[in-house]
Amino acid sequence: MSTVNPSPLWQPTPERIAHARITKFQAWAAEHHGAPAHGGYAALHRWSVDELDTFWKAVTEWFGVRFSTPYARVLGDRSMPGAEWFPGATLNYAEHALRAAGTRADEPALLYVDETHEPTPVSWSELRRQVGSLAAELRALGVRPGDRVSGYLPNVPQAVIALLATAAVGAVWTSCAPDFGARSVLDRFQQVEPVVLFTVDGYRYGGKEHDRRDVVAQLRGELPTLRAVVHIPLLGTEAPEGALDWSTLTSADVDPVFEPVPFDHPLWVLYSSGTTGLPKAIVQSQGGILVEHLKQLGLHCDLGTEDRFFWYTSTGWMMWNFLVSGLLTGTTIVLYDGSPGHPDTGAQWRIAERTGATLFGTSAAYVMACRKADVHPSRDADLTRVRCVATTGSPLPPDGFRWLHDEVSEDLWIASVSGGTDVCSCFAGAVPTLPVYIGELQAAGLGTDLQSWDASGRPVIDEVGELVVTNPMPSMPVRFWNDPDGSRYHDSYFDTYPGVWRHGDWITVTSRDSVVIHGRSDSTLNRQGVRMGSADIYEAVERLPEIKESLVIGVEQPDGGYWMPLFVHLAPGAELDEALLDRIKRTIREKLSPRHVPDEVIEVPGVPHTLTGKRIEVPVKRLLQGTPLDKAVNAGSVDDVELLKFYERLARERG
Repeated sequence: MSTVNPSPLWQPTPERIAHARITKFQAWAAEHHGAPAHGGYAALHRWSVDELDTFWKAVTEWFGVRFSTPYARVLGDRSMPGAEWFPGATLNYAEHALRAAGTRADEPALLYVDETHEPTPVSWSELRRQVGSLAAELRALGVRPGDRVSGYLPNVPQAVIALLATAAVGAVWTSCAPDFGARSVLDRFQQVEPVVLFTVDGYRYGGKEHDRRDVVAQLRGELPTLRAVVHIPLLGTEAPEGALDWSTLTSADVDPVFEPVPFDHPLWVLYSSGTTGLPKAIVQSQGGILVEHLKQLGLHCDLGTEDRFFWYTSTGWMMWNFLVSGLLTGTTIVLYDGSPGHPDTGAQWRIAERTGATLFGTSAAYVMACRKADVHPSRDADLTRVRCVATTGSPLPPDGFRWLHDEVSEDLWIASVSGGTDVCSCFAGAVPTLPVYIGELQAAGLGTDLQSWDASGRPVIDEVGELVVTNPMPSMPVRFWNDPDGSRYHDSYFDTYPGVWRHGDWITVTSRDSVVIHGRSDSTLNRQGVRMGSADIYEAVERLPEIKESLVIGVEQPDGGYWMPLFVHLAPGAELDEALLDRIKRTIREKLSPRHVPDEVIEVPGVPHTLTGKRIEVPVKRLLQGTPLDKAVNAGSVDDVELLKFYERLARERG
């Protein structure tokens, strides 16, 4: 990677820098905690990782975190895994999420949008009232701190209310989206044994109603620990026999009672994609998520009470939990339940317009789909309130940066961010006071000692290496569920470099402190000793208008050889003829590396994804190495199992 300094695509104005919350935080932390007053973000970041305890103490003070019981010290034990944060402290996440009800009772806490694109507000006082009513009913049902409460729900206000009521009681929330099939849901919920299930009768997507009552009946039959099922009639059906009605449980006018729980008390369980086995059940804490999300949303995303925060997500993806945490900064959050492209590809931009979103978050794939579909957001919608477009799910290619700059606004802060379900936050991404360079994440997050390491564990700059984090983050898992000796947790992140978190991504940390993500390191393309991430190939190949999507796999052969096919899903009307083959190979040779020209280019009916939309690389690699389908992949974690059968057949035909 070149160390030459290119011109930034975007630079914040001096006024924007002065008004950013992170600037005000730095000045306050300099006065009260010895942070550097000068040197901008780079100096603040260095201090935040060198003085980890002081930094996190400052975060709790700046955001007014209310400890019901004070902490003895910030970090009791800083070893990983097992770091001990704020020992002795008790608090409650839901109490902090509802604080704005005291000062902004009648303003919207939630804006709910369905496929009609008509926003429906839920005020702070109404949100607080319903949480209070539901929390009281959960207690009456015998739900106690530590019990698990599950939701089979779309991105609707009831899901937010159920999460907050669960947290208020000190119980542990977990959710799946209703487009997950019964087996996928049971693979997750059976691990944690919920006592309550909140469920809808169905959902609307792509202009159609999808009845899920049969799936709900199956869940009830196969979750023997359930004491109660709560019916939310999204499609207007009657509650099934034995189920409680949502409106009855949320009708009382009572203040919420917030159970003070230890800082490391579980808040929720998130799940890995589970493509090669049972999903990992990742437990994150009330206190860890509270302080990490206050930092991430309040300082990095620059969100406050005047903002509206819209991220296109579902309840089966960590970004939904991250979106709900927008309430912590007193921000109005936008919940969209529906297809990302209904009635057409430009739908999300119109939702941003209708809701007055100031920060609009989406996937890199959506941005690239808009570019290919010739969508013109700022021509067709009033996006003057949108200050920032943030993307995640996969690296945003350089063409995506240019398209957002040209088609949304030249004064647009583009925040490509990267983190993971594992920490429910970002390792690197948004910094409101730094320039944006094409194809790069702005910087590592505060308090996060993000580095790129070579195979021998040495940090490298301007070179590709493993993404590692050398100090603990409060939102790192407190444990995995059903992992009594911690071995699965240890093996997931700490097996390669003892005591250091290895995330499994290839990255470059540049000499400007920006970060480039190259894709998963466990699906690395290693040709003649030169490593490359698959994301680099996708970015180059998918610029070609004929390529709808691609998948590249490096397969080690039993004879010591290495086969690297590129699978292409063509755009309608395109044909994989000699001319297109030549352009694909020439693009990779010239833009990337002659060594990474694929051995074969193979047309496929589609590219398989996880249920949260990420390309499936490792299971396809296993199929191509001859592993049977039922052993290569957990079918319940995939959006279309039929597609995988194509790759299995191909492996058989190749012998």
